Amino acid sequence: MEAPSALPADASADARHCERLVREGDRDRWLATLFAPAEARAALFALYAFSLEIASVRERAREPLTGEIRLQWWRDALDGSAQGEARGNPVFAALEDAIGTYRLPRAPFLALIDARVGDLYEDPIETVNDLEGYCGETSSVLMRLASLVLAKGEDPGLADAAGHCGVAYALAGLMRAFPWHVAQGRLLVPPIETLARHGLTRERVVSGEGGLPLRAALQDMRALARDHLRRGRAALADAPRAIRPAFLPLALVPALLAAMERRDYDPYRTIVEVPQWRRQIALWWAAR
Repeated sequence: MEAPSALPADASADARHCERLVREGDRDRWLATLFAPAEARAALFALYAFSLEIASVRERAREPLTGEIRLQWWRDALDGSAQGEARGNPVFAALEDAIGTYRLPRAPFLALIDARVGDLYEDPIETVNDLEGYCGETSSVLMRLASLVLAKGEDPGLADAAGHCGVAYALAGLMRAFPWHVAQGRLLVPPIETLARHGLTRERVVSGEGGLPLRAALQDMRALARDHLRRGRAALADAPRAIRPAFLPLALVPALLAAMERRDYDPYRTIVEVPQWRRQIALWWAAR
């Protein structure tokens, strides 16, 4: 049986489609959205469904060129070149409604698309600064846009908070995904400069030969995530209560990082899981 919808009874079919995608593909953001006002949830689900669609292009494309074509379709749809035919896509239709209703800027959506192009070609991330940029364009941007929705289209002035919070959340997620990425021959974190500082190369890490130096490099990444977490929380200290649901996923970062510091943690084999009940309690507590 399908779970009850979190949307108002008069929500469109497009909005309900987006909610299903988010509930199935990004459970944490779906749960976080339950703490937002009912009238804002359709727009939030549209943002998160769009992010899922763009992130999944690499998995669905048989080759990079196919993925490029799909990403270009989204660019054309968002810049108005193909809006007529694009309205048949329920995620785009819901996103357009959100953009129009809350006067959202289009540039961040296009930047998110551009950031995902590198995923198609498995381009290595060279520096910590590049890594923070990637996290900002794929994660911080969602918190920033969500805060605009919750502020009813007005700028709540939380760009700095979104920047740090999004990077912390994305870093934790990338480290959690390390076993899957390496199994596919991919390496997004740690960046090349961090590996080099510990005497490692991308090839050694991907081939499973990271050993203790890899653990040290990942510890550096956890320290970086905690620094952004601290700075993000400080920037949120005076944020209006109504905006906070945009940042609720941040509450899950400490538990994820702690799980990666257990003695039995193996970055190649350990699938870090935080029980669902703990995730829900963390979100509930943060919301209060």
